[in-house]
Amino acid sequence: MAHRPDKPQDDAQWRTAGDRIQNLLDASAAGGTAARERAEQLVREVTDLYGTGLERMLQTAVAANSDLAEAFAADDLVASLLLVHGLHPHNVVRRVSDALDSVRPYLGSHGGDVELVEVDGDVVRLRFSGSCKSCPSSAVTLELAVEDAVRAAAPEITSIEVVAAQPDSGSGLIPPESLLTRVHLNGRPSTAWQPATELADLAPGEVGGFLVAGTTALACRVGDEVLAYRDRCPNCTDSLAGAQLSDTVLRCPRCDACFDVIRAGAGIDVAVHLEPIPILVRDGVLSIAVAEGVAS
Repeated sequence: MAHRPDKPQDDAQWRTAGDRIQNLLDASAAGGTAARERAEQLVREVTDLYGTGLERMLQTAVAANSDLAEAFAADDLVASLLLVHGLHPHNVVRRVSDALDSVRPYLGSHGGDVELVEVDGDVVRLRFSGSCKSCPSSAVTLELAVEDAVRAAAPEITSIEVVAAQPDSGSGLIPPESLLTRVHLNGRPSTAWQPATELADLAPGEVGGFLVAGTTALACRVGDEVLAYRDRCPNCTDSLAGAQLSDTVLRCPRCDACFDVIRAGAGIDVAVHLEPIPILVRDGVLSIAVAEGVAS
C-alpha cells in the first residue's frame, strides 16, 4: 500500500510535487531529446488518465451530495488538482475574490486593504487602500502575500495590475507605484515561502527570535495573530533581541525606540519603521516569505 503522509506535512509535500516532477523532466534531458520527449509524453499520459478518473469521481460525488463541490474547492490540494484538469467548480472571479479574502486579515495587520476591480481575460486589476504610507517596505510584503494567493487560486492569471485609488481616499493611500504596479507573474522573482511552525507556539504578548532558512525573524503574538519582522532596529541598526512587547508597542532594548507592530511596524516616536516579513498559514502550515533580493 502506498505511503500516505499525515497532514499538515502531506500538504507541504504535495505543494512542491510540481517542482519535483519538473526536476525529473529536466534530468531526463541528459539522455537526449528523445529521452526528454518520452518522459514528457509519459507525464501527459498519466495526467490525462488521472484527470479523466478524477472527473468521473467528481461527477458521481457531486451528484450524490452537491455540498461536496464546496468541500473539494475548500481543500487546497484537491482544488489544485481540479484546477490542473479544468474541473474547479468556481470561476476565476470567485477564486480570485476568495484568494484576496484569505490574505485580507494579513493586509489589515499592515493597515491596508485590497479590492478586486475586475478580471479581464488573464489580467487581474486590484485597488489598494489603507494607512501604510509610513511603511514603504511593507509594500514588498503585501505584494508577496497577494501575488502568492492569486497565483495559487488562479494559475491562468498572467498579470496583476493596480488601479489608482479614488481621489477621496486621502493621505492614507498605499502608493500604487510601490505596490504591484505591474507584476508579470511569468517573469517574477521567486517567492521563497518557508515553514515556520515554531512561531505558532508564541503566547499572547510574547516576543521571540527565530532563524528560518537563513533569515532571522523577530516574531510576536498579539491576541490570535502572529506578526514577524526582521531582527534589526531601524533607529539604532542593532538587533532587537530582548525587545519587550507592551500591548501593540515593541520597544528596542538598546535605543528605546518604539514601534507599533499592528501598524506594519510604524515608528511611534521615530521617523523610521520595522521591516515586516510576510507570514501566512499555507496548507495549514504557518509560513514566512522573503522577497528575492531582500533575504539576509
